[in-house]
Amino acid sequence: MRIGVPTEIKSQEFRVGLTPESVAELVADGQELWVQSGAGLGIGSTDEDYKDAGAEIKADAATIFAGCDMIVKVKEPQAVERAMLRPGQILYTYLHLAPDVPQTEDLIKSGAVCIAYETVTSPKGGLPLLKPMSQVAGRLSIQAGAVALQKEHGGRGVLLGGVPGVNSGKVVVIGGGDVGYNAALMAVGMQADVTILERSNEVMEKLSYEFGVRANVERSTPAVLEKLLREADLVIGAVLIPGAAAPKVVTRDMLKIMKEGAVLVDVAIDQGGCFETSKATTHADPTYIVDGIVHYCVANMPGAVARTSTYALNAATLHHAKRIARVGWKDAMREDPHLLNGLNVCEGKLTYAAVGEAQGLEWVEAASCI
Repeated sequence: MRIGVPTEIKSQEFRVGLTPESVAELVADGQELWVQSGAGLGIGSTDEDYKDAGAEIKADAATIFAGCDMIVKVKEPQAVERAMLRPGQILYTYLHLAPDVPQTEDLIKSGAVCIAYETVTSPKGGLPLLKPMSQVAGRLSIQAGAVALQKEHGGRGVLLGGVPGVNSGKVVVIGGGDVGYNAALMAVGMQADVTILERSNEVMEKLSYEFGVRANVERSTPAVLEKLLREADLVIGAVLIPGAAAPKVVTRDMLKIMKEGAVLVDVAIDQGGCFETSKATTHADPTYIVDGIVHYCVANMPGAVARTSTYALNAATLHHAKRIARVGWKDAMREDPHLLNGLNVCEGKLTYAAVGEAQGLEWVEAASCI
């Protein structure tokens, strides 16, 4: 199979679909790799590195899309990329379709086979291809929030760790999954006053055991959330419903009870955001202020640490890429129902229920396509 790796074109996106090491593994498997010139520069990998790994370097994305059987990316294809997809071509990347009607329509129209990293599952029910980026984004959310709290960015001027004689900043993490856990881990490390809100008894027990007295773990209820919002300096939105639009857990009215200059970091923005006032931003212009509250809603947070993110992502995604290339997408999915869960669009049909429900579209069972 001929596999293509185009340069990512989303604003401030420096990750790349495959590292040179991953390319070398695929080439050793007998696959042909085409990599767009400059695709790896954001992670410090040159065209020569990819050539040494066995790839052919192509000048532009149009050549990659026109000549390859499978396209491996990081972020969802932008409009110009979607226009280059063709029937039967495999697209393997993050999609986050639920809040993105134009992308869904274009992918259906393309006739391509679109596999979303974020909905591939594991035998234990986790999301193994989403997890590494959730870990990165969770940790970054505290760094980003700490910067946004500085006065020059509109924040309250609070140092999360405090100093002797001055209290630590109060951090509220809404959601105790991979993002929430990693956010709390970083916040605790910075000596902030941390509270994690969660609904699952099992997750709460795990978090309580993990953090002990270093963080408070509370059941998420409207009353508890309101109380904590009044006190918070930094709120991390870490709510996830796999493949679906994120619920709005903080409304605009709730901003009125918060301290002026407090910060909201919405890590669920890829799925539409979990704050009513969230709108996607970029690393070039990451924050805006609504009713005195600073919002950080960058839709590709891990892109800021592109090298770490790309290598972490490849460690999770390469296994499936190799299998798809070796036996074809249909056989790979017949053999692995967890990979089948990643099929979101297939040859003109929507195949993921949560996206259909979010957009009011008809959908078919993914299994009917194989």
